[in-house]
Amino acid sequence: MTAPASVLDGVALDEARAGTLGQTVANVPGVQASAFGQGAGRPVIRGIDGPRVAVLADGMGTGDVSSVSQDHGVSIEPFLADRIEILKGPATLLYGSGAIGGAVNVSDGRIPEQIPDSGLDGRVQTGYDSVSSGNTQAFRLDAGSGQLAFHADGLARNDHDYAIRGAMLANSHVQTRTGALGTSWIDTWGYAGISVSRYLDNYGNPAEPGDPANADPAVQLRMQQTRVDARGALDAPLPGIDRLEWNLARIDYRHTEFEGTVAGTVFSNRSSEARLVANTRPWADWRGAFGLQVQHRDFAALGEEAFVSPTVTDASGLFATARRDIGELTADVGARIDRVTSDPSEQARRRFQPTSLSAALTWRIDLAWHLTLNLDRAQRAPGEEELFAHGPHQASMSWEIGDSALRVETANQAEIGLHFHGALLDAKASLYTNRYADFIHLADTGDFNDGLPVRRWTQRDASFRGGEVEATWHLASNQSGHYDLRLWGDRVRATFTEGGGNVPRIPSARVGSELRWHDDDWRASLGVTRYFSHDDTAFDETPTAGFTMLSAHLAWAFFNTDRQSWELFADGNNLGNRIARLSTSLIKDSVPLPGRNLNIGVRAMF
Repeated sequence: MTAPASVLDGVALDEARAGTLGQTVANVPGVQASAFGQGAGRPVIRGIDGPRVAVLADGMGTGDVSSVSQDHGVSIEPFLADRIEILKGPATLLYGSGAIGGAVNVSDGRIPEQIPDSGLDGRVQTGYDSVSSGNTQAFRLDAGSGQLAFHADGLARNDHDYAIRGAMLANSHVQTRTGALGTSWIDTWGYAGISVSRYLDNYGNPAEPGDPANADPAVQLRMQQTRVDARGALDAPLPGIDRLEWNLARIDYRHTEFEGTVAGTVFSNRSSEARLVANTRPWADWRGAFGLQVQHRDFAALGEEAFVSPTVTDASGLFATARRDIGELTADVGARIDRVTSDPSEQARRRFQPTSLSAALTWRIDLAWHLTLNLDRAQRAPGEEELFAHGPHQASMSWEIGDSALRVETANQAEIGLHFHGALLDAKASLYTNRYADFIHLADTGDFNDGLPVRRWTQRDASFRGGEVEATWHLASNQSGHYDLRLWGDRVRATFTEGGGNVPRIPSARVGSELRWHDDDWRASLGVTRYFSHDDTAFDETPTAGFTMLSAHLAWAFFNTDRQSWELFADGNNLGNRIARLSTSLIKDSVPLPGRNLNIGVRAMF
């Protein structure tokens, strides 16, 4: 399907990498992050986050519980990614109802699909962070001979409490250990492979730093996940089928929230997922794909702050897409139907049948100009926390009450985009509107329980509208190097159309600029991003002041051969040392973003 998307890879990904996936993609137009210190940060796409944005590892779910609460980390390591694709707008056709607001798909190459030409490829990187006196080391190896390929990767991160202007932010440390082994058999008929990975994370909740004077311990989260993936493809397995792709994943996830050394709430999630996609050969000038996706999720939360009942969720979906070129036009259509069953331990079972439809048209006006139109109708089944929550939730500082009678949520989106590709300028702009029927949100009741405001999951119609623009001028290319200037901006406005008022935690509007230069051995850039003040607040939400972020990057490839490349790098962020708060964060008033940071290191590719 033709859909609005952005991709981070190569040098752009190297310069964007951060400790969380949300911060890694946060400078893409239309994308920000739900920052919760250094340990947790999920992508926010066009004002949508949580259970409406799918976070994927090679097209399969992460199996964590980061969509349940902002203080829960994502079990994906950006430093080990090959490529990150961001799908803006509904992506339910491919990935189910949890992608009604978009998807972020991280490709990591842990299951090899080809054998290195030299027999061995690798990458090693080490770096030091000044803002937290932290360090990160990572490696990756890909090898193979004949039809057999192997992969190995690993990472260790140790970041201490980070600095903000004039102080250290208590309990903002993070320690990460992760790694994987994978192997594949690759032949003329396709390939088949398997990988096993382990993810360990230990980080503090800076919103609950404790108070030693009153014997109040700090809250820390310890996450562990074991994941087994299998993937393969068959080329031309049946008449009319060009390629058959299959994926399997089994994930065992668990994290414990500690108050000092005492284990408090324990979240566990055991999930299985299977996906089968058949890419068809052209038929009557149409080409496309159809597929099946099946998921099983066994979620439980036990302890003092277990605000959601243990729930077993089963989901299955059938989908199909098709494309046809008609002269200068390309038409895309698609449909998907899902069945979702949520079975809690203490309440009645709920069944849902979300249905999604999509159509897109691309007009190639000439070699330089393209015009796109996207129309989507997507539906989402409510999540377990929205249906069955009942209890204190410290991350949202509220006593949450779910509603087991919630209905399917429906998004109707229209988007128009204009793209220009020329020798001196590349540019794109888009405008979109997304009208939600029965938008699920957490509403204040005005009551209090155990000192916490009581908030109930409820439904109202809502409207999201916004736009994005990005342009890159190729200023010069001569003996001194290549010069580019990039300008960009984004804005989203979200209101309730039923009863009035603003949708909470919507991203601030932004504009940014970046001047880049590179030659054969050096590259450098200087960027400025202005976050405007956010005053379109919801009930009990505070305004967010604007701020300006200054960044810079410098890299020197000091040793290059046909087989090796060694590079020294220095990446600077928030060089103005601003007190920066994101309107998307639940804890922005007490936990600002890190202050001035210089990350220096060396990376080698061979």
